[in-house]
Amino acid sequence: MIVLLLVACYLLLFASNAYAVCPACTVAVGAGVGLSRWLGIDDTVTGLWIGGFLISSSLWFDSYLESRKIKFPRRTFILVLFFYLVTVFPLYFTGIVGHPYNKIWGIDKLIFGTGVGSVLFLASIFLDKYLRAKNGGKVFFYYQKVVLPVALLLLGSGVFYFLTK
Repeated sequence: MIVLLLVACYLLLFASNAYAVCPACTVAVGAGVGLSRWLGIDDTVTGLWIGGFLISSSLWFDSYLESRKIKFPRRTFILVLFFYLVTVFPLYFTGIVGHPYNKIWGIDKLIFGTGVGSVLFLASIFLDKYLRAKNGGKVFFYYQKVVLPVALLLLGSGVFYFLTK
């Protein structure tokens, strides 16, 4: 878990520019969070979607600030940290996070899933950029920028569903 968080922090700290994330992708990830909680799916899987949603939302807001020419040092990192804090602290204080019997490998399931989901979402952004670079700046298929993060989060959800079943 620590390694995943360090990788995510490294990628955010040394990002050279803002990676715009489309609103449709943010809505899709948000819908995944609501659906998984409604269906009673394990918190690790729900955490994956929360992590993806937090990265998506914070990068979307970062792009908005960029379009308004609002700049400050380490803006992307600060925004991501802020989004995590305003999400995790309320979950902790309401008792959703921190329950002693809701752990996977000694880490709270929701926090663990959030870390893995964040890394998967960041990986999908870099995968999209890589595929575009390989294809002369063009997408390989329509809605590639939406499909890649949702596909990686779905894949991660399947893996954790069977690990926690």
